[in-house]
Amino acid sequence: MKRRVLFVCTANSARSLMAEALLRDMAGDLFEVASAGTGPTSPHPMALQVLQEAGIATDSLHSKQLADLQGQHWDYVITLCEKAANHQCGSVCQPAQQIAWDFPDPVPSNRHATFALTLKEIKERISLFTQVHQKETGRKPISYDPVAVFKSMADEFRLSALLLIRDQGPLCVCELTEAFDAPQPKVSRHLATLKDTGLLETERRGQWIYYSLSPQIPSWLVRVLDETASSNGGLIQPAQERLLAMADRPAVRCV
Repeated sequence: MKRRVLFVCTANSARSLMAEALLRDMAGDLFEVASAGTGPTSPHPMALQVLQEAGIATDSLHSKQLADLQGQHWDYVITLCEKAANHQCGSVCQPAQQIAWDFPDPVPSNRHATFALTLKEIKERISLFTQVHQKETGRKPISYDPVAVFKSMADEFRLSALLLIRDQGPLCVCELTEAFDAPQPKVSRHLATLKDTGLLETERRGQWIYYSLSPQIPSWLVRVLDETASSNGGLIQPAQERLLAMADRPAVRCV
């Protein structure tokens, strides 16, 4: 399951936006990332420029108010300046682990070199943060060995569930239980196998756990799934129909 990280600084215009974009680019498979400001303004053009020059996407970046994130769950809240660290963000984001970093604000200088240096320093700190996280969780890179991958998919239910998730996007256990008319323990057991092989990843949304295709799946395996889906639509057609019919009945509650 991905850990949720919130970066906070005063204006949410440079440092915290840089950190958000960097962590998402460097370890988006491990973390869900956002940023906010105690007194947000708007993204600084030079912050966006140095990110783009580094080949990092900026399309989704925008300044956000810290108070608007109240009530959301965060595993880590990382402040990037002393003012934000002194702000009562802890009361908004409990029970997150609070981490205080302090980087000089590049905005007053309005110099490209200063923004580029800030980006470099934040990147180095984030690299260390991700390394420590991986050691703590014991997470190892997935090799996608073909034998292990095909063994994982060599079950009609697992292959069908994988293709349904590919077709529909993220689905929770209750949706898959209904779609395949299967008991919840069986569904959860097969999903765990697919996740262990690196084919699926999970995301918590409130009390529900959603399963989606892992973004790390290599291109050769994507082609295999595409070809399998296009030539074997009957594998998931009944499940698609049951899933569609769920909209006409009372919501199914996950447990």
